[in-house]
Amino acid sequence: MTIRVPSEEIEREVEARLQKVGRTARLKGFRPGKVPLKVVRKHYGAQVRQEVLSDVIRVSYSRAVQQAQLNPAGGPQIEPLTGLTEGEDFSFRATFEVFPEIKLNDLEKLEIARPRVEITEADVDAMLEKLREQRAEWRTVERPASKGDRVVVDFVGRIDGEPFQGSESQEVRIVVGAGQVLEDFDRALEGLSAGETRTAKVQFPADYPREDLRGKQADFEIKAHRVEEKVLPEVDAEFAKAFGVEEGGVEKLRVEVRANMQRELDEKLRAETKTRTFDALLAANEVTTPRALVSQEIRHLQADAMSRLGITDPAKAPPAEHFEAAARRRVAVGLLVQELIRAHGIELDRARVQRRVDELVAPFENPEEAARLYRTSRELMSQVEASVLEDQVVETILERAKVTDEPRSFEEFMAAG
Repeated sequence: MTIRVPSEEIEREVEARLQKVGRTARLKGFRPGKVPLKVVRKHYGAQVRQEVLSDVIRVSYSRAVQQAQLNPAGGPQIEPLTGLTEGEDFSFRATFEVFPEIKLNDLEKLEIARPRVEITEADVDAMLEKLREQRAEWRTVERPASKGDRVVVDFVGRIDGEPFQGSESQEVRIVVGAGQVLEDFDRALEGLSAGETRTAKVQFPADYPREDLRGKQADFEIKAHRVEEKVLPEVDAEFAKAFGVEEGGVEKLRVEVRANMQRELDEKLRAETKTRTFDALLAANEVTTPRALVSQEIRHLQADAMSRLGITDPAKAPPAEHFEAAARRRVAVGLLVQELIRAHGIELDRARVQRRVDELVAPFENPEEAARLYRTSRELMSQVEASVLEDQVVETILERAKVTDEPRSFEEFMAAG
């Protein structure tokens, strides 16, 4: 877009500003407010003109965009063309992207497979077993090690009779058969007794992380200090108390475990259903993604990644290209969601926002305090509101699309990436 501003408009504004500056200017040899306009122009003319041109660009660009009924996506690149000298009309070129016009295809044609998962008593039993594993203790035994036992060993490895970097260690705890060490080393631990020394030939695989060891064979001398077996606690009232259940014993613990499982399941079902729904929406609607919005989204994703990784030096930020595909998807989904909200008159359900906050704070030790922190943080509440509005959009799509249920087991579904 090329925009022209008459020189009279610019000179009138420059003159007015110079007069205003003259009323407060302090120059040597003149009393405050008594500096001649000619002297003010000599000292401040170039600066004032630059300020006026900056304001003229901002105001005239905004006015031109409104008159042309355009919707810019990001700020413009400004290229002055003429008018940098006094008495000349000022014109400049503004180059910018606009939001694409989106025409949604029929939602009725979308096909979406929605996961359906029910928590069974067997799932609760399996979760209690995991909790038992978390509270397991190791007890020394006077017998050879078998799978599932833990052995405490010293070892030293040699290749062609020579030790290598990282080949020696003491008092290492290894669970037999758990895949913590290479298969040949693991196999040598089975049947090992306290005080016994054994030599194992260990073959490093061709894809071993350390390049200097790939495909090589080493001899490891392994000395066992002790053999320990895993002792799991009984699932009883004392076990329940260890997880904060003071009254109600095992039955109350099962109720709370199931409730926690259900919360985690609901969260993953919500996320997975949303992903599948938006995937179907993207497949059915072609969207042009403005580069300005994609670049902005890449910066957000980079900042999130840096925060998670504890990186503070911008020079060490993960490369922008790593986030390109995810950023384009986010922008495209965002544009489609906004059009759906407009086309279907979807308004944010405030009651659902409050319920969502309650769900989010339920796992906290003090839910009421956590809820208060949420509701007093504009940033956190904006995130919750955006999530709820997306949920409402997803429901609008699911009400109209061809939806089939996909039964999945709890274990399978929760283990899936």
